[in-house]
Amino acid sequence: MVHGVSTPCEECGGRRFRPEVLEHRLHGLTIAEVLDLSVEDASAVFTTGKAATVLRRLLDVGLGYVRLGQPLTTLSGGERQRLKLAAQLREAEVVVLDEPSSGLHLADTHRLVQMLHGLVDAGTSVIVLEHNLAVVSQADRIVDLGPGAGHEGGRIVFEGTPQEMVDGSDTLTAQHLRAAVGAGRDPRAAGPEKED
Repeated sequence: MVHGVSTPCEECGGRRFRPEVLEHRLHGLTIAEVLDLSVEDASAVFTTGKAATVLRRLLDVGLGYVRLGQPLTTLSGGERQRLKLAAQLREAEVVVLDEPSSGLHLADTHRLVQMLHGLVDAGTSVIVLEHNLAVVSQADRIVDLGPGAGHEGGRIVFEGTPQEMVDGSDTLTAQHLRAAVGAGRDPRAAGPEKED
């Protein structure tokens, strides 16, 4: 297996800009320093205008830890999904997401679910392909495919609300959802943990 090797530029020290470009500052920061900020840190610097709007969207989808200049190739599949979602906020009538909670901390999953509820409340149709029960429990409608995985699946084995699934289905997803929220409890009330 061949691994890539990178060597920082001797002139710029890996900052990607000529010295004359780095002389210019915005809010006391060079462009290299801005690109090294996390989204969360950048939102404290850029508090107005289009930059603030974009940064707020990235925070809303739980990407506050990502650096502004971070290469896309270093992001996980779930992070790329959330980046896609942030780009589409308030612009799309229908949003389809594949495992957007992948790799998220529970507090960030809560933030993601709240943001998805906000999109639905604003009239956007949101379709989420997801295995995370904290997200599944918050759906308006569930379409469960099975009865197994891969070639053993592909058929609709349940369609209905999370409560209907907990109360009356015996699919694998229903069994796990019931165990996660407790029999007889409202699955939507047992959503993802909130931030402290």
